[in-house]
Amino acid sequence: MTFSFLTLGCKLNFAESSALGKTLIARGHTRAIKGSAPDLCIVNTCSVTDAADHKDRQAIRRLRRQYPEATLIVTGCYAQLKPGEIADIPGVDYVLGMHEKFDIPAFVEHLEQQHETIHTSEIREVDTFCGARSKDDRTRCFLKVQDGCNYFCTYCTIPLARGKSRNPSIATLTDELRGAIEEGAKEIVLTGVNIGDFGRSTGERFIDLLRALDDIEPSAVSRQPSGASGHSDKSHQPSGASGHSDKSHQSSDFRIRISSCEPNLLSDEVIDFVAHSRHFAPHFHIPLQSGSNEVLRIMHRRYNRELFKERVEHILRVMPQAFIGVDCMVGVRGETEECWEDYLDFIGSLPVSQLHVFTYSERRNTRMLEMDLHVVPQKERERRSQLLHRVSEEKLQAFYAAHRGERGVVLWEAKRVPATTEQPSESGWLMEGWTENYIRVCRPYDKAKINTFEEVVI
Repeated sequence: MTFSFLTLGCKLNFAESSALGKTLIARGHTRAIKGSAPDLCIVNTCSVTDAADHKDRQAIRRLRRQYPEATLIVTGCYAQLKPGEIADIPGVDYVLGMHEKFDIPAFVEHLEQQHETIHTSEIREVDTFCGARSKDDRTRCFLKVQDGCNYFCTYCTIPLARGKSRNPSIATLTDELRGAIEEGAKEIVLTGVNIGDFGRSTGERFIDLLRALDDIEPSAVSRQPSGASGHSDKSHQPSGASGHSDKSHQSSDFRIRISSCEPNLLSDEVIDFVAHSRHFAPHFHIPLQSGSNEVLRIMHRRYNRELFKERVEHILRVMPQAFIGVDCMVGVRGETEECWEDYLDFIGSLPVSQLHVFTYSERRNTRMLEMDLHVVPQKERERRSQLLHRVSEEKLQAFYAAHRGERGVVLWEAKRVPATTEQPSESGWLMEGWTENYIRVCRPYDKAKINTFEEVVI
């Protein structure tokens, strides 16, 4: 049987789709060649917002029109939260919940015995952890280290879609990391729903996981010289890189990034460890969600803005070169004009690198809908989102400017981008890469440099 995946949403979904594809291939199935009609289409959905649900429905209908004869399976967060809504879309053959997602390889081998359209279970009762790592990009690998969440923020459906917090053992993950590196990955991103909560299932700690991964020196990876040639003085963005504290990422065979980590779980111990580690990049992504303490209380977040500011300041004390991305939500219930102005002032004062902005949408079965709160009109939500996007661009450009002229280590990727007047190339193409502190750099395309580290002046 030939199959294809359409994956929407987070990197965790992409890692899981990749792992499922690998299992299907091991069972004798093959990926459909681009442009050919697959026997099986699998849609791995996201449901973080109403907009995400809308994109899911559009994708499902588009696939059905494009491949009318294929068996169509829909899974993922949207399938877990609203299976009946998906089953009502004409042409959907099967809806598999979050736990059932990982049974897809066995499920498709017995399609003729499947009589029910919807297959879901109570996700909060699931204790098993299904591992995954993405192999879609030979340069970057996403390694799933945790799943689920126990926090139940008042606006969020993720615990209802993903279940309770759970994880594999550190020993399992060190083996996974070695495997990824031996397959050629030079950058590994640790991903999950709430990765700082690692250890719920095994009694281990997040900091112990980081230490174990940092100790890995796989023999299959040859060490590159740290002072590789080439300067990229005409990078796509004004930029710069490191200025490391006590460590040197230039000498690494591979590097590791930590994906989003809750500020109350991003301890000083973790920050200090990253600052002096061998393989961890000076790159953090921290969800703030609101800069108003009143709104944070309504959201049932487990920190206040003072703690968030302390985390940012501590990072920059020990890693002045660090990139700090921040999740921000706008327009939630309870975000009065006064709260919004307070929020805007706070985020403007934070020395962070970039904002990831979400516009709030009401989600069924969340506690926020049961609370008597000020409701922000949709147009005002959009206006606030646009404001924060402008703030984000200003912060990003300031971050690039602050590090211009410094040296950094770029990992070159296979993607080709068109050359520009400012940065020409004889072939007409450029290649791009990212420094350890997540600054985008371009150079004339050179196939030999794909998936290699190079020290450059930005």
